[in-house]
Amino acid sequence: MTTDHRAQVDELLADYRRSRDQLASVQRDLARISGSATSADGSVTAVVDARGTLTDLELGQDAYRLRPAQLAELIVRTTREAVAKATEGAYRTLSPVLPAGADPEALLRGTADLRPEEIGPPRPARRRAAVDDDEDFEQRDWLDADAAAPSASARRTR
Repeated sequence: MTTDHRAQVDELLADYRRSRDQLASVQRDLARISGSATSADGSVTAVVDARGTLTDLELGQDAYRLRPAQLAELIVRTTREAVAKATEGAYRTLSPVLPAGADPEALLRGTADLRPEEIGPPRPARRRAAVDDDEDFEQRDWLDADAAAPSASARRTR
């Protein structure tokens, strides 16, 4: 190989190593990103990683005063807020290393330049499981001992 080609190969290898080191650094930075949010009433705190995966969930004593559907909705809403914070951190981490005009949001979503309609229809909302008429868990006061579920003998006499 001529000296000129050897210099080009050496330069390409050096560029590759720099790019690889930069990628490793970005990956370490992304791994450290998390987002945390606490509900307005302070009863739910959610923590997610850079990908939006729930990594910690804290329920304060006041959370147990909520009906199950209210608590579930509060957990989902609080987790979404945490995801938004983590996503913003990931954008800030990725923006400096992406080519000009690249969209960090598209990179994180893994959708590149695809429009939502090209990806497919949205997933349907989860349906609540049917609840026995005799036990409406949404109406039960979970902290009131007087509202406890009827005993087995009381259920048999109905």
